[in-house]
Amino acid sequence: MKLWRASEGSGPPLLLLHGWGLHSGVWEPLLPALRERFTVIRIDLPGHGLSEPPPLTVGAAALADWARALLEVAPPRATWLGWSLGGLIAQQAALQAPQRVSALRLVASTPCFVQRPDWPHAMPRATFRQFAAALRQDPQTTLKRFLALQVRGAEDPRATLRRLQQALAQRPPAAPTGLASGLEILLHADLRAALADLAVPAAALLGARDTLVPAVLADALPALAPDVRVRLLEGAGHAPFLSHPQAFLEWLGDG
Repeated sequence: MKLWRASEGSGPPLLLLHGWGLHSGVWEPLLPALRERFTVIRIDLPGHGLSEPPPLTVGAAALADWARALLEVAPPRATWLGWSLGGLIAQQAALQAPQRVSALRLVASTPCFVQRPDWPHAMPRATFRQFAAALRQDPQTTLKRFLALQVRGAEDPRATLRRLQQALAQRPPAAPTGLASGLEILLHADLRAALADLAVPAAALLGARDTLVPAVLADALPALAPDVRVRLLEGAGHAPFLSHPQAFLEWLGDG
């Protein structure tokens, strides 16, 4: 499985991982500022953007597979910054190979995206399964709906949605197996217990108006990993780096 990778800028290495259904083009509005401070490495997730499709893996096993694939092309050591699904993969990489991750930066991400009996701080399982079923029937319409969900309730949602749509149009649509395997990860992965063993510095940025990763995670996450520093960004939805770029860059600089 060959993954697309690009590197630019100078300074400490910063690896950027995008979310489900999108690709590394989503980071482009931030690149001028980031490459002044970092060597920015972008990788398209398996089956997304210009990366080859992965084999379809059922269950949470896909998370470890994707993390291994990314570690194979990642720098020897870097700060891993992951948005949404990318943040879940970054967490897994930090647990699998802590010596490769100098710091962890999570944006609108969580160790468990779907509700469990003891975990209400996530999407309802029934809603998620309905979304997966709709994807199989009409991928393009479902992706459009997913983009709309990412900005719902946030400040200036039309502008953020337009940026997401522009980014999505830059590269070919994600492969069916990439989308399906990514959904398997989101549905089944649960890293809550493992976070207690996290051995790298970590910080999380959450949107106060996020409809996919609830803001109550800001209180729940420190209970799982007391050393993770959490910031809740008022007015932001699921894509705070696009809706509030200056606040995002300040948060990243605070690390």
